[in-house]
Amino acid sequence: MQSGLERKLSDGGFVVTAEIGPPMSAGGDDILRIIEKVKGCADAYNITDNQTATVRLSSLAGSVFCLREGLEPIMQIVCRDRNRIAMQSDVLGASSLGVRNILCLSGDHQSFGTQPDAKNVYDVDSTQELMIFRKMRDRSKLWSGDDLKVAPELFLGAVTNPFGDPKDLHMIRLMNKSAAGAQFVQTQPVFDVAAFEEWIGNAVKNKIHERTKIIAGILPIKSHKASKHLAHDVPGMFVTKDIVERMSSAADEEREGLRIAAETVEAVRGMKGVSGIHIMPVFWYSAVPRLVDMTGLRP
Repeated sequence: MQSGLERKLSDGGFVVTAEIGPPMSAGGDDILRIIEKVKGCADAYNITDNQTATVRLSSLAGSVFCLREGLEPIMQIVCRDRNRIAMQSDVLGASSLGVRNILCLSGDHQSFGTQPDAKNVYDVDSTQELMIFRKMRDRSKLWSGDDLKVAPELFLGAVTNPFGDPKDLHMIRLMNKSAAGAQFVQTQPVFDVAAFEEWIGNAVKNKIHERTKIIAGILPIKSHKASKHLAHDVPGMFVTKDIVERMSSAADEEREGLRIAAETVEAVRGMKGVSGIHIMPVFWYSAVPRLVDMTGLRP
């Protein structure tokens, strides 16, 4: 059975996905409050997996809460915390509970989190993770070769950074993920539209968009302080100088941040090869409904 996300992308639709960061809490009411803020705003919702290497409610539990509330989850599974045995077990469990969308990624290094002395796993990388899950789905076999009685139903995704250097190497990594089984990719946040347009042009030139749907990351900036933090302190983020300056001179910083995000959405949605946007609110969940309404993209 196809997920709603897979079906819409397969039909050529422009999708909206949004990110939910589970709370540091075993209380179900805590994640339900987050779900209520973004309900009805996206086609599917990423449930992050201990983001920033900080312990949170599990991505599987968060995905099940979404299903109960009528939201379609995208369950993240990071390589940092699991070996191949645990990964395959989690996918079987997720599929048995109705979770169809799986996002494969390495995960933030534990040095960025609150327990930097924790030992990472990285038994396999995210490209190999895709290969393992594709084999389970398509051949009904575990990576060991053992047969599965019932194969998981999966729509497989990955992440990519259009702005990372060296750019040629990042494009090769994306091509490898596509070949390994990524049916969709979500990008790091787009702040430099010109650089992203050049990157998506290269992705189209390499025909990646024909095999793997590309969803552009959008991160609404809440304040001037946040823009400076993203520009200078967060690895992998490439916030342009003019955006920091716009935020510094804004009379209403939140409104200006949303305006910048909406302008970025309008720019990328017209580019060949872009099949949707992925909203990354970084716990500013009220920004999600405001942005989809500003851009006319509420599903």
